[in-house]
Amino acid sequence: MDDLSVNDYLKSHIRTVPDWPAPGVQFRDITPLLQDPRVFRVLIDVFVHRYMHPALRPDVVAGLDARGFILGSVVAYELGLGFVPIRKKGKLPFTTVEETYELEYGSATVELHTDAVMPGQRVLLIDDLIATGGTMMAGKKLLEKLGAAVIEGAAIVDLPELGGSQRIQDSGLNLFTLVSFEGH
Repeated sequence: MDDLSVNDYLKSHIRTVPDWPAPGVQFRDITPLLQDPRVFRVLIDVFVHRYMHPALRPDVVAGLDARGFILGSVVAYELGLGFVPIRKKGKLPFTTVEETYELEYGSATVELHTDAVMPGQRVLLIDDLIATGGTMMAGKKLLEKLGAAVIEGAAIVDLPELGGSQRIQDSGLNLFTLVSFEGH
């Protein structure tokens, strides 16, 4: 990593894809972080070391569909915890609770199995990127419907200009992100 901070090191491995999925959008692609085993280890270790601290240690890790599954399951494994997937509607086979949220153009719904968490469990909610904050807020609401306490939201990338990180923090949820990019 030479003279780079861990955050700068990770940021240097995030690819920007211009005009995807629509003109004017600067897509922040995390797949290079996952492809290099050394970079992937550094990424996971940042989260694991943070959540090993007793004050921040969750009982379970929940990941948001789909890249939150990659991060969340590995972090849960490294912490010796269970992992809970929060899926897009229609993907879970058992009894679910659901939460619909607004997107820039339309809405989406996520679901969680009704037995995924127990009342009072401390949950870390993780995703790859915070844009408008809708997905993370919906995940938080789902977990709280089942009586869990979401102790923190976590993501690799924050896009602060889209307002999601502020929205999440205004809701009372602490948010931990590693890098931020200006613009969309």
